[in-house]
Order: sequence, then C-alpha cells, then structure tokens
Amino acid sequence: MNIGVDLGGTKIKAGVELNGSVIKQETILLKQKDSLSSTLQQLIDLIKPLMSYSVSSIGIGVPSVVDIEKGIVYDVANIPSWKKVDLKDILQEEFNVPVFVNNDVNCFALGECRFGVAKEYRSVVGVTTGTGLGSGIVIDNELYTGANCGAGEIGLLPYLDKNFEYYASNNFFEAVHGITALEANMAAAAGDTHAIGLWEKFGIHLGATLKAVMYVYDPEAIVLGGSLAKAYQFFEEGMYQELKDFSFPQSLKSVKILQSTDENIALLGAAALIPQELKNYALKD
Repeated sequence: MNIGVDLGGTKIKAGVELNGSVIKQETILLKQKDSLSSTLQQLIDLIKPLMSYSVSSIGIGVPSVVDIEKGIVYDVANIPSWKKVDLKDILQEEFNVPVFVNNDVNCFALGECRFGVAKEYRSVVGVTTGTGLGSGIVIDNELYTGANCGAGEIGLLPYLDKNFEYYASNNFFEAVHGITALEANMAAAAGDTHAIGLWEKFGIHLGATLKAVMYVYDPEAIVLGGSLAKAYQFFEEGMYQELKDFSFPQSLKSVKILQSTDENIALLGAAALIPQELKNYALKD
C-alpha cells in the first residue's frame, strides 16, 4: 500500500492506494497559505492518520516545477509561502518512509495510464484544462518528465497572439469574454446560444492544442481532465472540427481522445510514483 497526495492551491487530498483503488481518504481545505510552517503542518496532520496502514511509500503531486531527485518544489501555484520547499526531506523525516514528489499534472497522466481510462495504452498524454492548461506524458507506460520536470508544457507554446493556455483554459472565458467557465457552462446547459457558441470556440482552441500534442508526442491516447473538461458535451464538436485538418489522417483515426472519470486519479498517480526498482525490492522482501 502507498499513500498518494494531491496538493492543490485550495485543498489537499490524501489517500491510501491498494491495487489501484483508494481504500481510505482524507481531505482538508488549505488555510493560512502565507505561512510555510502552518501549511506544512496541515499536510503532515492530513497524512498522519493514514500511516496506521502498512504503507510502503508516500507520493505527492504538486502544482509546480519539481526537482524530482531531491524532492524540492519551487514557486507552488496559489500557495505564496512555498517558494522553495524541501518537501521530500521534510516528509521522510516525519514519517520514515520513502517519499516521491512530482508535478500534479504528471501524476494525473500517470494515474490515468496505470489505473484510469487509458490503462489499455502505453503511450498517453494527459491534458488538464482549468485555471491553467497542463499536460503530462507517459511513454512506454513510464512517466516522462524531461531533464527539469518541464516536459509537457504545451500550454506555454505560442498560439495566435498569446499561447495555448490563454485560449484553452478558464482564461478564455474570463479574460477574453468576461465570464467564468462555470457561468458559461450553466448558461449553455440552460440553452443559452451565446454560451454554447463560446464553448464551440473554446473547443476549436483546445483542438489546436491537441494537434500540437499529437505532432510532438504522437500518443495512443489523450485524456482530458480538469474542471473545464466537464463541459465536454459543449466543446466536443468544435474540438473535432479543428482536428479535421490534422496532417496525418491515419494518426487522427487511431488516437483515442478520452475523458477522465475518476476524481481521485491524480492522487492514485501520486501513489504510483514509487520507482520500479523499489517495487522489485519490496517484492523480494
């Protein structure tokens, strides 16, 4: 059994993973985010009751750039006190088990490939769209993070006059059209034609993003997650319309574009961060 932690800017989820399922889970709202000591203590207090299980390791996904080897996180999104945190050392000292730290979207992609809707595939890109736009890459069933945990930042690639993230995240609704994605979703669900049109345009921008993903990584499957992915029914048509002119028609026919269905998939992916060599060692024991 391993503990997976999904750390966000507003809440933290932690759970015990056993055979791809969460058998015990704890969730808290994050308070006093300007205090490093307070936020770290909240994280520790969340994990403590889960340690009563026979836990082999702790994996944690964080919305930031991560020094994966040292387990240091930098400039964590929406937690201003987390500028540089030696998270691995702190948690290992506290709980005396191996700790593995990675980017939260990487954990999402790994979770989908190991336990989720993409578990039939070995080459997967997970794309999350919400406040921002992120992606994680799994190649041959193993997470690929790049030399500096920066692989997969498709959202920062230039697109139109800005970048993909500007047009394929909540920013498209708020900054461009003065409405939140939640408001647009509710309006579209009520039959508002203007809101439905906004989602179609959003789908076009997301489709352009997915074309970039396919050109760069040529995955077997792409999994869509994040809060905006819940409005799939409203942007699906625009997304596929944009994909029609992809240069390699056979690749377009074979790639599977899937929707994430498990709210705990990033948590499960974090629990799966334990390296293969440690898994083999545990099996020998």
